Amino acid sequence: MEKWLHNFGFCGVDAHDDQGAAKAWVWMHWLLFAISLLTIPAFYLELVGGPAAFHRAGQLLYLVVAVGFAILYAWIVRLSRHPRRLLGRNWLDMLILLGAAASIAGGATPWSAWEWPPRMGFMCVVAVRIVLALRMLFVPNRLLVLLLIGAAVLGVAGAGFYWLEPRVQSYADGLWLAFESSATVGYGDVAPTTPASRVFAVFVVLLGYGMLSLVFANIAAMFVGEEEKLLRREMHRDIKRLEGEICSMHDDLRALREELTRGQSSCQASNTRR
Repeated sequence: MEKWLHNFGFCGVDAHDDQGAAKAWVWMHWLLFAISLLTIPAFYLELVGGPAAFHRAGQLLYLVVAVGFAILYAWIVRLSRHPRRLLGRNWLDMLILLGAAASIAGGATPWSAWEWPPRMGFMCVVAVRIVLALRMLFVPNRLLVLLLIGAAVLGVAGAGFYWLEPRVQSYADGLWLAFESSATVGYGDVAPTTPASRVFAVFVVLLGYGMLSLVFANIAAMFVGEEEKLLRREMHRDIKRLEGEICSMHDDLRALREELTRGQSSCQASNTRR
């Protein structure tokens, strides 16, 4: 897993690097994660259009992301003994820094045809960065954690649709649309109609696929784990029984060896008398 993350551009500080840099990365990793989350409201503040204040607020959030990433990495680079290697191991964060800086100079909506691909690509990079940062939570035997994360994601998605979709008249309708999108049900009673809500629905669908897959995988792992425990108990009983039989065979062999020894001694004594 760590090798795959290294190849993908998010591997933190090398184990052979300075210990101060390694310790700083432990908390800096989560601070970078929190800052990267600001790109989500920044993206939608610009995408929804509306008052010019929305566009300025989005640019301000992008500025916070770019400056925050630059300051944190400048600081940890000073601590590192191999700064170039450190930046190369975390090129995903470098893309976020450059993307946030470029987004500051972006124009207000409607975006041109050439501006849509880089902006969507930038948000995909942020999504991958967020998933990789939370990878330690997505492990087997953490069904409760996954359910809580899924509920939180559903709640945030409902609020997002309530904000972005004009046809959603209440937060309950937003939750329903979020559930339809994440579960890919598609009843058709409510559907995204604006560019902002449609882009939002894309990420909700992808995230819903992932979350549902993890939840069902954990449920299956629970059943498989119970069967493995039962099989382990049976194997343990069989091993104990085999150990008992082997010990009994050893006792029989020892008794037979002693009997043979006594027989040989008797034969030797008898031959000596003759």
